[in-house]
Amino acid sequence: MPNIAPTISAQTTLAHLAATRAGASRVFYRHRLDFCCHGQIPLERACRERGLDVEALLAELRAEEDRTSDFRPWETLPLNDLVAHLLERFHASHRAELPRLIAAARKVESVHADKPTCPRGLAEHLAHIEVELEDHMQKEEQILFPMVLAGHGRMAAMPLQMLELEHREHALNLQRSRQLAHDFVPPDEACGTWRALYLGLGELERDLMQHIHLENNVLFPRGLRS
Repeated sequence: MPNIAPTISAQTTLAHLAATRAGASRVFYRHRLDFCCHGQIPLERACRERGLDVEALLAELRAEEDRTSDFRPWETLPLNDLVAHLLERFHASHRAELPRLIAAARKVESVHADKPTCPRGLAEHLAHIEVELEDHMQKEEQILFPMVLAGHGRMAAMPLQMLELEHREHALNLQRSRQLAHDFVPPDEACGTWRALYLGLGELERDLMQHIHLENNVLFPRGLRS
């Protein structure tokens, strides 16, 4: 896997790096850099706001790219391949994982209700996410994706604006999940279900951020040009 090209600089946006550089999204996730809903921010500014060394982060991006072998350049691959990937990798995964996480959260809240570290309200919040996300995905599957695949993406400006606003709500929901679950760090007294729940929440967060990134920064711009 080739290193980051010389044309990439600290002024390159997070969205462009995540869409074109293997492993970039993993690096951004590790450092809590929002590459999905705020992906148009230049790397230098994002690092400054997080107190990170931009040169060190660029070096980390290069190293991650060298280790990555499964990256697909979605900016140039056919739109039907991207839509199929979104449906199979993210829509199906969210529908499978959220019920499991909700059940685990309910169990933890029931069994460990007397502990101050218990993530009270988490199950209810995850149920809210499930409802909101299902409604969002149905809009994409029934309205947006068919329009884009039929070559009518230029007529989808209004639906796209609505979906981008909903993406911001999803991002806020992820932040709330972190707050309720103490940054997904299980306490010493956590049982196996509790620990598995927090691992699953981290995976959901990573998946949903990547999902939103591919739509906001790749599918939506390309769809408007179709």
